[in-house]
Amino acid sequence: MDYFLAFLVGGIICGIVQIFMDKTKLMPGRIMVGLVVIGTLLGVFGWYDKFIDFAGCGASVPLLGFGNTLIKGVKEAVDKEGFIGIFMGGFKASAIGISAALVFGYIASLVFESKMKE
Repeated sequence: MDYFLAFLVGGIICGIVQIFMDKTKLMPGRIMVGLVVIGTLLGVFGWYDKFIDFAGCGASVPLLGFGNTLIKGVKEAVDKEGFIGIFMGGFKASAIGISAALVFGYIASLVFESKMKE
């Protein structure tokens, strides 16, 4: 049942995003930034952890989860380092994910040939 719920919630999130991409004039980059902001806001108010408890990995859709990771890192760094933690926390918390995205993106660029859309 956990797998089904994760698949259902993740699919609903992706479906909503696809509708926004198809039916609005919003650029994909703006939609992606919106997802990060929503994940951050859910983390600020403490709702994201409850959402993950309910939906499991389906709630960890990358951009929502990235926003939550950023705010968790900032909160922890501010508690430890003070004001400077605002600037350090998000980078420390998300460094592994960002590094993996860069490495695998580079590998994909070596394997596949890009083409211009007509």
